Amino acid sequence: MFSHVMLGANDIEQSKNFYDAILGTLGVKPGFIDPKGRCFYRTSGGVFALTKPLDGNAASHGNGSTIGFAAESPEAVETWHKVGLENGGVACEDPPGIREGNGMKLYLAYLRDPAGNKICAMHRVP
Repeated sequence: MFSHVMLGANDIEQSKNFYDAILGTLGVKPGFIDPKGRCFYRTSGGVFALTKPLDGNAASHGNGSTIGFAAESPEAVETWHKVGLENGGVACEDPPGIREGNGMKLYLAYLRDPAGNKICAMHRVP
């Protein structure tokens, strides 16, 4: 359904350092910066990118928006969260842990990235 996700960032290098650290815990290689100054992470599952807003205004988070990253285990979610906090992320929502609803059991952790975007690591518990 999705080809890519792109988030606004005010400081690409700061955001790249943050995402290199947290996505690295999920097995994603460091991002690369293209000639236009955008940062890209490419995997077999899709593309995640960071850019300064093209309209010249400051990047801001989308109220009610969340970008979720798949994790292979609850331990991977915990590591992602810890590394995110150590690299400039800010905790939000409840602490990492199990959430249940609609017949699903998920292990989740939430952070705000350096630009204020809400992100999540999620493991589907069998």
